[in-house]
Amino acid sequence: MKVLVTGGGGFLGSVICRQLLARGDEIIAYQRSAADALEKQGAKVIRGDITDVELLNSASKGVDAIIHTAAKAGLSLNYEDFFGPNVTGTENVLNACRNNGITKLVFTSSPSVTHSDGDIEGGNESLPYPDTYNSPYPETKALSEKMVMAANCMDLATVSLRPHLIWGPGDNHLLPKLLERARHGKLKLPGPHKLIDTVYIENAAKAHLLALDKLATDPETIGGKTYFISNDEPLSQSDIIGGLLKAVGFEVDIQGISPVLAKAAGTVLETGWKLFGLKSEPPLTRWSAEHLSTAHWYDISAAKRDLAYTAEISIAEGLEILAEEFRRKSEGA
Repeated sequence: MKVLVTGGGGFLGSVICRQLLARGDEIIAYQRSAADALEKQGAKVIRGDITDVELLNSASKGVDAIIHTAAKAGLSLNYEDFFGPNVTGTENVLNACRNNGITKLVFTSSPSVTHSDGDIEGGNESLPYPDTYNSPYPETKALSEKMVMAANCMDLATVSLRPHLIWGPGDNHLLPKLLERARHGKLKLPGPHKLIDTVYIENAAKAHLLALDKLATDPETIGGKTYFISNDEPLSQSDIIGGLLKAVGFEVDIQGISPVLAKAAGTVLETGWKLFGLKSEPPLTRWSAEHLSTAHWYDISAAKRDLAYTAEISIAEGLEILAEEFRRKSEGA
């Protein structure tokens, strides 16, 4: 199969590309940055922005499927920063599929599209979209996901995956943020005892391959549907965050703080950032405070049933791999 992976040089996209190449698929990696490692592995790399309609359409010619992982994430407060890559970019991918007769699209969404204030414990795909969002990231991802699901038809089978908190070697998002916040040896969390799901990078990538293959063989079963993806091992925030930091040689004292205080601080910081027109990400927002104050773990029975998905690498095994990678890099430095 010839597959174009948007965001192919990113954390998730690069592992998806590697897994596809390993089984003999022909890969085009489409992303803004260079991807020398992917080229060495045998992928064709095209550098371009997801909002570049002509280049994306040209890059998509002759492919059988697209796996769309490219997106903007983070705590920035500027809605337009997210709307372009997440909504317009996804619209461009859908049009590229239609223009080039591409029949399969796997979309990387986020569980945050269903999150409002409150615990999610064992939630499944019946969770509704909130009426309102307090962050541009989940709002634009929800718009994108709805667009992808609505596009499912006889000519284009689509599916949306919602992997939760992806981590592992090569993580350039979650782990760096944790290290930055724990640099003084202490980390304060409003919900350290709350259970959360995460997913190891290889498992998250494998779910995309399973979804792609299911679209090829049985699009009626999964077309137009969404699936939560995790390691199916909910852990307390303190356990998983402490484990990740320990794996990279960082011992941290995790302390609890009031959720009310955290949410108030997020509101104050958001107000200040907007008032002064700051372009950087606030250290805390209402949305991140809510996530850190609540449980969010999911029932992935649907993914097990329809995609035959299982987490092949456990959290414990993943932490060992992460620690070994850290030791290897440290010794080579």
